[in-house]
Amino acid sequence: MALGWGVLGAGGIADRRMIPEGIMASDICRLVMVMDTAPERAEAVGQKYGVPYTTQLEEVLGNPAVDVVYVATPTFAHKDQAIAAAKAGKHVLVEKPLGLSLSEGRAILDACRHAGVKCASGYMMRYHGAHREIKRILADRELGEVVFGRAQLTCWYPPIPGAWRQEWRLGGGGALMDMGTHCLDLLEWLIGPIDRLTALVETVAFDYEVEDSATVLLHFSNGAQGIVDVSFNVPDEAAQNVLEIRGTKGAIYADHTIGQDAGGNVRLYAPGEVGGYDAAQVREGRDIGVQLDFPRTNMYRAQAEAFVQAIEGDFAPPVSGEVGFRALELTLRAYEAAREGRFLPI
Repeated sequence: MALGWGVLGAGGIADRRMIPEGIMASDICRLVMVMDTAPERAEAVGQKYGVPYTTQLEEVLGNPAVDVVYVATPTFAHKDQAIAAAKAGKHVLVEKPLGLSLSEGRAILDACRHAGVKCASGYMMRYHGAHREIKRILADRELGEVVFGRAQLTCWYPPIPGAWRQEWRLGGGGALMDMGTHCLDLLEWLIGPIDRLTALVETVAFDYEVEDSATVLLHFSNGAQGIVDVSFNVPDEAAQNVLEIRGTKGAIYADHTIGQDAGGNVRLYAPGEVGGYDAAQVREGRDIGVQLDFPRTNMYRAQAEAFVQAIEGDFAPPVSGEVGFRALELTLRAYEAAREGRFLPI
């Protein structure tokens, strides 16, 4: 039987991706109601999908047909709405970032645990077919010992009146909080725990108060090094959204897998065991790169269905609230490192 979903925050990612691609496309999910504080948006989205709509949180939480609440509101609203949903006995999927602070994130997790409901977080890029294939390759040690990873994500996000992501008090940060958090989570999931980091966080091109550029330098507990670089000031047409993993037996170079789409390109360079030092380092005519095939998995449907399966099977969601808490911890630590201008342990 399909579980009923109530959506808080009907615009943005909910209307663009999660509702049509994640909930409506699934046989085990059923959209029951949408809520938005903007009456015209609530009405438009409700009518679009043929479900009741409201501006009142209590109507969603009081609806017995709602089993799961998807919190897709601005970050500043996550804590109160997620806690209220948990207290109402609803399972909760919270969009990233989990909250504005670690105390907010912990309060959400505690409320879900006390209420006996499941909590998941919106790091859907873990479900990307390419990323899951890369995860398998690394687990099988086809690249040998991983020595470096990079995750990069950019978009064009100029000043927009009323844009909550451009205010510290509403979004908790800019490019790093919005996009860098995905990249930090992805690299740690692929390579292993990050044990220290430092960062540059600046507003370079625009005049809003949050950062439009961030670069994070990472050290992993296994000795690997890494970089996360994100920008709000690069034209979308120029975006490559690169993922790189390098190891002692080869490397993987991907583009356009980091983001909201299921596609992208991945090339594997794996000569395997290599001999001695080659001073000439001749590479021309020796391109051993192989284009990797991977399933074009819709991340939003996979995210929704994995959560439903965890609820019905009574096991921890694969991308749990704890995953969201850890990503928030890394992100906030990067801001702190940028302020102090030094490496900080995690």
